Amino acid sequence: MSTKSILNDTSIAFLESYLNNASPTGYESEGQKLWMNYLQPYVDTFITDTYGTAVGVINPEAPFKVVIEGHADEISWYVNYITDDGLLYVIRNGGSDHQIAPSKRVNIHTKKGIVKGVFGWPAIHTRLRDKEEIPKLSNIFIDLGCETKEQVEAMGVHVGCVITYPDEFMILNGNKFVCRAIDNRMGGFMIAEVARLLHENKQSLPFGLYIVNSVQEEIGLRGAEMIAHTIKPNVAIVTDVCHDTTTPMIDKKVEGDLKMGRGPVIAYSPAIQNKLRDLIIDTAQEKKIPFQRHATSRATGTDTDAFAYSNGGVASALISLPLRYMHTTVEMVHREDVENVIQLIYESLLKIENNQTFSYFK
Repeated sequence: MSTKSILNDTSIAFLESYLNNASPTGYESEGQKLWMNYLQPYVDTFITDTYGTAVGVINPEAPFKVVIEGHADEISWYVNYITDDGLLYVIRNGGSDHQIAPSKRVNIHTKKGIVKGVFGWPAIHTRLRDKEEIPKLSNIFIDLGCETKEQVEAMGVHVGCVITYPDEFMILNGNKFVCRAIDNRMGGFMIAEVARLLHENKQSLPFGLYIVNSVQEEIGLRGAEMIAHTIKPNVAIVTDVCHDTTTPMIDKKVEGDLKMGRGPVIAYSPAIQNKLRDLIIDTAQEKKIPFQRHATSRATGTDTDAFAYSNGGVASALISLPLRYMHTTVEMVHREDVENVIQLIYESLLKIENNQTFSYFK
């Protein structure tokens, strides 16, 4: 199967609508509905849980269970304090970057609908050059164009309202996908494409496949932690993003040597089950899928950790997508990497046998 043919016009249209939709941590429901609607023709049934993780299931009666997983949430802000003159101060919801905030437009989500605002910042002319303040959580603020706290509240804005950026999907140079929230709605997109390929190629699996789009990863892998106990899988292949370390100001001696366009990144970590990782690497080599290797030390920092250490131990692996500008509004990935991650997960699933143990000692 050639990677050139994996994504089609329908796929790209779904990706654009899925990325453009806001899905902040704790408020993922609208994005999950879009995802489930796209996935519906390719699965037998769905599972959802109390906090919004969505799972498409193929062969739900099979006792041996394999998970492929991405996460659905994006970083955002909460309204934390409203001044008497109508300015908003914020706290993080996930790993939101305070340094990129000044001059960004924002959407504030209220029961009355979206309220527009901007992160303001003092003009360059007014800042003391010998003592210039940098953006930090204590001094960034949002301006709604209001003059009083009462005007803000009349718009439906209150402490606890969630705030997202409106930056939308675009393609640069024909092969770079750019948007906010590629971390990690691209993962949800890629596992949905795996399900589509299985369906279109009429592949029959000897196990139950659980296509998992978890919530609340950005605040501590919480959605994966919950759904792992619900599914009780035997195997989990997780996909997330990692850093393109060729980006300026990143130290390869610290972060490793990874670059978008060179293929999926296969992780090495105590949470990664060696036999399952070897199966994935063998598959990549056999199918001539380019890949890179990344040592993540004591933890992967992804939902892999939640699956691996659940239910007495689940054989888990991580396939990452190299990304530039993580946790900004211009996250960037290479189309060929996206297609190669999809193909690598797809081909790896075809190598997994029913009741395969991945025993540490065999």
